Amino acid sequence: MPTGNRSDVNLTWGKKAPPSRGPKPALSTYQIARVAIQLADAKGLDAVTMQRVAREAGVTTMALYRYFPGKADLLDMMIDSASDSAANFGKPSLPWNVRLKKWARLCLDIYRKHPWFLEATSTRHSLMGPNELTWMEAALAILAESGLTPRDQHHAFLAVIGHVRGHATFQRVAKRSESGQKWIHDLALMLTPEANRYPNLAASLDSGAFFENPDAAFDFGLDCIVEGIRARASSQSR
Repeated sequence: MPTGNRSDVNLTWGKKAPPSRGPKPALSTYQIARVAIQLADAKGLDAVTMQRVAREAGVTTMALYRYFPGKADLLDMMIDSASDSAANFGKPSLPWNVRLKKWARLCLDIYRKHPWFLEATSTRHSLMGPNELTWMEAALAILAESGLTPRDQHHAFLAVIGHVRGHATFQRVAKRSESGQKWIHDLALMLTPEANRYPNLAASLDSGAFFENPDAAFDFGLDCIVEGIRARASSQSR
C-alpha cells in the first residue's frame, strides 16, 4: 500500500521515472494538478485529499499514487501550475520600475484567484518549481536594469514579494472575519467619545480611508517600495 511519504525529487521538474509496471498513464501530472486546483479553488485546501482528487479525475486512489507518491508531491504540482508562465510585464521600452509594479500586481492576482495558494506556499518544505522560478527570474531581470548589485536585487525582490504576500494575508484574514463594514461601524461608534485619546486614528477614519478598496492601500505600499528601490539604485550609481 502507498505510504504517502515525500518523494526524493520535486515532480514539477519532471525527474520522476515513469512507472515500469501497470497500464500506461491516461492523464498527465499537470492535468491531475489542474483538477486538484479547481477543487481547492471551490472547496479549500482541506478538500484536496488523494481520494477526492482521484474521484474528480476519474481514476482510482491507487492509480493516483502512481502519478504522485504523496499529497506533498501533488501540492508541489498545484503550486507550480497555479499560474501561467511568467507573462510579459510591459514593453521593454517602459521603465523598469513600471514593469516591476506590473509584475507585483500580476503576482497578487495569483493569490486572489487561488485563495489556497498562500497557505500552500507557506507550509511546504520543498524547492520551488520551474514555473515559480521563472517568475522570480523575471523580477530579478527587471531589477537588474536598476543598476543595483545582484545582492541588493535579491533584497529588493524580497521587499516586493513580501508586500504581495502581506497584502494577500490581510485579505485572507479579512474574509475569515466578520463583515468589514460592521467592524468599521463598531470602531466609529467606539472612537466617537474617545477622539481625543486616538486623534490620528479618528482622523484616518474620518478621511474615508477605512472604506477604500484595499487595492488602493496595496498600490500605495507598492509605490513606496518600488520608488524607494529606485532612489536607492540612483544613489548607488553616483
